[in-house]
Amino acid sequence: MFELNPLANPDALWQHILMLAVAAILGYIIGYISGKGTITDLENELSRLDSDLKYCQDQKIVLKKSNNQASSVHNTVAALPVIPEKVQESDLKIIEGIGPKIESVLKDAGIHSFRQLSQKTPEQIAAILLNSDSRYQIHDPATWPRQAELAANENWEQLKAWQDELNGGRAE
Repeated sequence: MFELNPLANPDALWQHILMLAVAAILGYIIGYISGKGTITDLENELSRLDSDLKYCQDQKIVLKKSNNQASSVHNTVAALPVIPEKVQESDLKIIEGIGPKIESVLKDAGIHSFRQLSQKTPEQIAAILLNSDSRYQIHDPATWPRQAELAANENWEQLKAWQDELNGGRAE
């Protein structure tokens, strides 16, 4: 009579072990072949990132050297006046902390020039920003009138020096 139990055959256990071993070897070979392309891609990406990192580190070293060592070229460039070319009186984005959206809010409120902005108090400017959209209340216009006054008087060097000290339009 025919039995459905494969383990009833005395050699069945070895046959099962042999099939599992063959399946494991085939799985390893397939995984190795398919993973080899992925490994190669990842190694190439790592190599590219390493070269980019080295380039950035080299640039950082060059910048540090140029900042620490006063070269004649650096001094010559630094001595040149910082005068924006063709500055329009209505370009309020020159003020540190004012971007295109805030510029449009200020212009909608009737502030179209540096002179007009310099005549406002920080509280008045903050009220304008708050009335336009609540997301602008995080901006601190404390330095904007003074910056606008410097720009209106075309004190570009002094404005640039002060803006280098500011952090997003805020005095630190």
